[in-house]
Amino acid sequence: MRADGKIAVSRNADIAEMMKYAGQLEEEIISIRRDLHAHPELLYDVARTSGKVAGLLEEWGITVRRNVGSHFGMGVVGTLQGLAGSGPVILLRADMDALPIRELNELPYKSVNPGVMHACGHDAHTAMLLGAARTLAAFREQLAGTVLFVFQPAEEGAARSPKDGRLLSGGRDMIEDGILEGVDYAYALHVMPELPAGQLGVHPHYAMAASSHFKVEFQGTAGHHSAPHKAVDAIQMAAQFIAGINGLMANQTDPQEAAVLAFGTVNAGTAVNVIAERSELTGTFRAFSKTTVTSITEGLRRHASASAEAYGGRYRMELREGITVANDREAVQRMLSAAREVLGEDQAVLLDQPSLAGEDFGWYLDRVPGAFAFIGCGNSEKGITHAIHQPQFNIDEDMLVHGTRIWVRLVMQHH
Repeated sequence: MRADGKIAVSRNADIAEMMKYAGQLEEEIISIRRDLHAHPELLYDVARTSGKVAGLLEEWGITVRRNVGSHFGMGVVGTLQGLAGSGPVILLRADMDALPIRELNELPYKSVNPGVMHACGHDAHTAMLLGAARTLAAFREQLAGTVLFVFQPAEEGAARSPKDGRLLSGGRDMIEDGILEGVDYAYALHVMPELPAGQLGVHPHYAMAASSHFKVEFQGTAGHHSAPHKAVDAIQMAAQFIAGINGLMANQTDPQEAAVLAFGTVNAGTAVNVIAERSELTGTFRAFSKTTVTSITEGLRRHASASAEAYGGRYRMELREGITVANDREAVQRMLSAAREVLGEDQAVLLDQPSLAGEDFGWYLDRVPGAFAFIGCGNSEKGITHAIHQPQFNIDEDMLVHGTRIWVRLVMQHH
């Protein structure tokens, strides 16, 4: 450590020195994570988080582009150009948004925003990537090529574009702003409490399913129960639609393809003795192959149209399309190799079963090769066992420096 408080860096540093440097940042990385955890923000409303991220990147001499995103403009991209010659362009992504969950943990850094919590570990993702950015910036003379540090809003959901009305997640918004232009590989890490801190798991191909959200509205004509023939019953349309979709999933979807569909809400009617004029259903479906996703999407529209027509009503459907997170074989091996160097040979493994949960990093991997891996954050001895999206979710903060080091080692493998 120098007299000015900065960490001294050798001009001829090797990987061991980089790992040591990252270790010296551990307290700072934890501090960043706790600050973010205490001030969670939802979807695209991440002004404080993105401002903090951009400010730190600029402080470390990284070129920063703020307000990234063609529709919402809340993403941050830091660009680090290595000084050791030409090389690939590597994109590393962290998500910044939290969830509408009231935190039940009693921590000094508990969320101060009522009903909002980092219950999916995005505070950890952002802190780890910031640690990697500072480390790699300190060693840019040993770095060949370019690293893009992408900090994305709205991974947990989507919002309607103010430009064209489409439902867009943060990944799609930033991709449409050109962040993948010239990128050779893209990577992301996600915390997993089912794995202990100090382990990493990655799927050999499919990591997560295409998770698509839908809403169907049926419009009929209200009427009295004594004269049903003069009305158009929106509840009957909804009921026929539900039955038809259950049949679609049971009989018209390839049984050898993993797929699941479930309804989340049904709303209809205004009074006990009035035939409902309107009904609304929402739900999600998850699948892996694009063929199956297309088949279910077309089936939803077909059954909605048939249900409305059968009763003389109308329908409207909204769909937020998901995409499978499909890892590249070479990128998976690079991720495993980096993690084994950091964590130990037996602490980085291939995972057997992909998850039916969704992640919009699939939009990145649909365009460039890369890998999405899970890094352990659980610790049963510390009582850190709750799953993501639960109000008691927490992480073993020992994992933060592991993630930072894995990022650095992975980049240097490419360079």
